[in-house]
Amino acid sequence: MNDDTRKDYRDTVFLPKTDFPMKAGLADAEPKWLARWQGLDFYKRLRAERKGREKFVLHDGPPYANGDMHIGHALNHVLKDMVVRTQTLLGRDAPYVPGWDCHGLPIEWKVEEEYRKKGKNKDEVDPKAFRAECRAYAQNWVNRQREQLKRLGINGDWDNPYLTMDFQAEATIVSELLKVAESGQLYRGAKPVMWSPVEKTALAEAEVEYEDIVSTQVDVAFEITEAPNAPELVGAYAVIWTTTPWTIPVNRALAYGPDVEYVALRVSWAVRDSAETPNVPPVVLVARPLLEEVSQRTGIGGYEELWSGKGSALSGAVARHPWHHLGGFFAEPRPLLAGDFVTTDTGTGIVHMAPDHGEDDFWLCKANGIEPKFVVGPDGTYQADWPVVGGNHVYKVNAPDGPVCTALREVGGLLAASADYKHSYPHSWRSKAKVIFRCTPQWFVPMDKPIDGQIPLCKTEADIRSAQGEGRTLRETAMAEIERVRWVPERGANRIGAMVSGRPDWVLSRQRAWGVPITLFVHRQTGEYLVDADVNARIVAAVRAEGVDAWTGTDPQVFLGDAYKADDYERIGDILDVWFDSGCTHAFVLESGRWPDLRWPADLYLEGSDQHRGWFQSSLLQSCVTRGRAPYDAVVTHGFTLDASGRKMSKSLGNTIDPNKVIGESGADVLRLWAVNVDWREDHRIGPEIMRGMTDAYRKIRNTFRYLLGALDGFDEAERIAASDMPELERWVLHRLAELSDELRGCVNDYDFTRYVTALQAFCVHDLSAFYFDVRKDSLYCDAVTSPKRRACRTVMDTLFHALTRWFAPVLVFTAEEAWQARFPSEDGSVHLLDWPEIDAAWLDAALGKKWNELREIRSEVTEAIEPLRREKVVRSSNEAEVKLSDIRAILAGMETHDLAELFIVSKVLLVPGTEQISIARTEAEKCARCWRHTGDVDPATELCVRCDEVLA
Repeated sequence: MNDDTRKDYRDTVFLPKTDFPMKAGLADAEPKWLARWQGLDFYKRLRAERKGREKFVLHDGPPYANGDMHIGHALNHVLKDMVVRTQTLLGRDAPYVPGWDCHGLPIEWKVEEEYRKKGKNKDEVDPKAFRAECRAYAQNWVNRQREQLKRLGINGDWDNPYLTMDFQAEATIVSELLKVAESGQLYRGAKPVMWSPVEKTALAEAEVEYEDIVSTQVDVAFEITEAPNAPELVGAYAVIWTTTPWTIPVNRALAYGPDVEYVALRVSWAVRDSAETPNVPPVVLVARPLLEEVSQRTGIGGYEELWSGKGSALSGAVARHPWHHLGGFFAEPRPLLAGDFVTTDTGTGIVHMAPDHGEDDFWLCKANGIEPKFVVGPDGTYQADWPVVGGNHVYKVNAPDGPVCTALREVGGLLAASADYKHSYPHSWRSKAKVIFRCTPQWFVPMDKPIDGQIPLCKTEADIRSAQGEGRTLRETAMAEIERVRWVPERGANRIGAMVSGRPDWVLSRQRAWGVPITLFVHRQTGEYLVDADVNARIVAAVRAEGVDAWTGTDPQVFLGDAYKADDYERIGDILDVWFDSGCTHAFVLESGRWPDLRWPADLYLEGSDQHRGWFQSSLLQSCVTRGRAPYDAVVTHGFTLDASGRKMSKSLGNTIDPNKVIGESGADVLRLWAVNVDWREDHRIGPEIMRGMTDAYRKIRNTFRYLLGALDGFDEAERIAASDMPELERWVLHRLAELSDELRGCVNDYDFTRYVTALQAFCVHDLSAFYFDVRKDSLYCDAVTSPKRRACRTVMDTLFHALTRWFAPVLVFTAEEAWQARFPSEDGSVHLLDWPEIDAAWLDAALGKKWNELREIRSEVTEAIEPLRREKVVRSSNEAEVKLSDIRAILAGMETHDLAELFIVSKVLLVPGTEQISIARTEAEKCARCWRHTGDVDPATELCVRCDEVLA
């Protein structure tokens, strides 16, 4: 019979019915959901409903209030939102207070740029007015970033975020600094720090980035004038090698390795390319392992050994600077000092010491009574009256034909000079300019001074002793905490541990205007800073009332009271390292009481892996020195987002991805799906093709929701059927749900959100859409409404809907809400108020799972065998195929063939003995006009199969 002449039974089929659209239109729909949540004051409502539950506190690391949200911000905040929402789903009270870092050089630099554009000098502006402009600039970006992060669907206390520039926060930062001072864990010292001549301030390690550069390398000869343990070396020239010729004008000594073998050579001849080639002194002293390298650089060709011996023989030796003839500073003797840092990796084995510009140099010289000269100013220029280089910038004198090399060449002190040495060098990540190491008076927290328990503690003395140990140093305390804290991934512990174990003392001071002041008074005669609880209390109260302007805007006598005279004290003008600011956020956010839903310490910190040297470390050190432990119990880190080719994103390359644009085009849920899909613990990629893949993945998830909603149209509790009364297929789905529930809980506990979402997606695509929905659609559409099989199917689908909307809610925050409201419309209800779905542990059935895994494998084999006939158009659909299975497997022996036909979606299944084989043939059975199945029992009169006939009857 022709299909066109068959009766139309479409109105009798229970097709899915839903208003949930296939086309998401997220860019337009999502803002409406945001408005709805805002109208419900959703964050506060969630806090009220969760009050009294077990707490989980994620402390937000403050993004910097400068510039629009970038893709790294988006990824970071989606992951944080995943943590908060999944912990909430597990039934916990998981508040989220966002915050911003508002002080520091980047903002100050931007405000200065505006002054420079107008031809103004920032130094001519009233500091209070300048700080007000910095505050306004930061607030503008806080407001802008806040709206962008809210658009991403991040649920938090957006109306009450924390800002490091709030007066309360500034007062707490001051209070935390004074705690450190009161404990004796603060000192003022002059030693080399990384210094930006462009920004005129000290920098922390976290504020620099390393770039490859090409420098001038020079070999310079210092004549030995005294050598009590090796008199034959008098008149020989100790050769040093350096890539910073600009430090030669402040050389104070030479360093040797006591156990290194040295050799003195009488040079018989050396290569001279031209009259400009430096001369080689008649006798040179170098490390024997580096002799060949030195010869290649300097052109030494012929020589004879005059002396050799261990570096220890150089003890007591003295050399003179090549410019000794200039008198004064340069005529002072340059002692040779034993340095355990001297190696034979490269150079000459002898190191020139400039204590102003190198940490090893500083400490070795200091130990031998040699102090820095402070010749280089904040802008990187030498003092005007310094010989040879006075008034020049350090980077202007470094070239082979510059004043340093020229002056050395003129006196025969330059053996070699070439501008070809490639190496990595620190740069300011803000100005991108090279930094220098410069000795200046700064404020430091010592890493290796024992903490003797004088810390003002927020815990009992017994608690702190057990955590910190008697007399433990800050380094030891921090290292012990690194070992205690849970790091995800685990390698994070090694990363931060390596940094803390080898880091120098923490330099807290900066020479800028926009930041929290170092609120200390230093006695002009003794050099000691004042420690007085009453003075400190007045300082903190003033900052709480007026902000950072209170420090310089208040008469110092007001702070000092009647006990001290202002004329006797210097009021410190430096500001705090911005990392100290952010390192204190745990104190003014978790402990202040302003956010009563929070508590100290935090369960979790979550940031990019660069924060091992940044916020993770500054928070760790600050908390350890004031509280004896880390402010967190676990730390999760993520990698950096690269472009589709694996390159670092940069505006100059034009390969950046703007998350705001992605949201505007595809919707926040698609971007969120990308964020949790990628292997974010490592560096990961994003690009147009990747995002198209995310859109496809999103569409499949959405279609799962749509199918469930359509299939559940009209479902009520009277239709529900007990799991024990269900067919095996439904019980297998429940088994998979129970398995999935356990897996997802494990993912939440492991913060493994990539596995979380991929497990959900695989379940939707492979277990449901490609299998369960496909198998059961016939029963769902065509069985009687009272059919136990159909009731079981709809019961399971109801369970699936409740589980999947909740499990997907932390990922697809808008779509899950849309799906929930499509089924359970409510003016004040929300899927995000719900707990983890109720999953009966009794649903787990390993044997059933194993059986149906095998059945699915056989089904795949059958489908594969039918495909060639479909391609050849022998059959148009699998429903037209009859399947003959040979070599009957034990798993099939107990099954009804009609159940197998339904499982394989074919007309008939025959089980016959014989060699393993699957045979496919076109059925001769008529097609039912209602269910379109070829079951072999179609009544020609009604054109219906027995099942459909009974349903319609």
